[in-house]
Amino acid sequence: MLTYELEYNSERSKLIIPEYGRHLQKMVEHAISIEDDAERNKVARSIIAVMGNMNPHLRDVPDFQHKLWDQLFIISDFKLDVESPFPKPSKELLEERPDPMGYPQNFPKYRFYGNNIKRMIDEAVKMEDGDLKEALVYSIANHMKKSYLNWNRETVEDEIIFEHLRELSGGTINLKNKEEDLSEAANLLRGNKKFKSSTPAKKTNRNPRGRKRH
Repeated sequence: MLTYELEYNSERSKLIIPEYGRHLQKMVEHAISIEDDAERNKVARSIIAVMGNMNPHLRDVPDFQHKLWDQLFIISDFKLDVESPFPKPSKELLEERPDPMGYPQNFPKYRFYGNNIKRMIDEAVKMEDGDLKEALVYSIANHMKKSYLNWNRETVEDEIIFEHLRELSGGTINLKNKEEDLSEAANLLRGNKKFKSSTPAKKTNRNPRGRKRH
């Protein structure tokens, strides 16, 4: 009666790079156990050829060859002692954690406005006072109001947007004492990309509060 030796996954070594499969990892483990340097190097080059055959259109590209050799050492848990045409990667460097990335938003509590709005505000601050700057500031404020309403569908008073704009501009842009109001919330939420004219001097209609509707 024939008996077969079954190999359970729980008894197998962990696959280092699963896309290469169990058989290739066993080849690498076998290469590690070879005592003869010449034979071990020969087997390593054969393993590289097998790895390259999995991506035949890339196997002869120098950068890809470098990647294959790096992966060979990684699969061997850096235990394979062979001559490589490329610098051997460092296990410590591979396991080193990258530095945490800082959040690019200077005002995270107003992140619903987006970073582009902050960049536009910074550019507006640099501009000389005049009609062009005032038109840009009101366009920015209208876009801020639209972003606020997209984040919170309830209505928002213009004074809140003006205060946020003042804070985001470092106190240099203050629309609180201006006579113009921003666009109506209903108009902004229609999804129209074109706002009404941003030039306050051309607006004559007034809202119930006595301010010109911008």
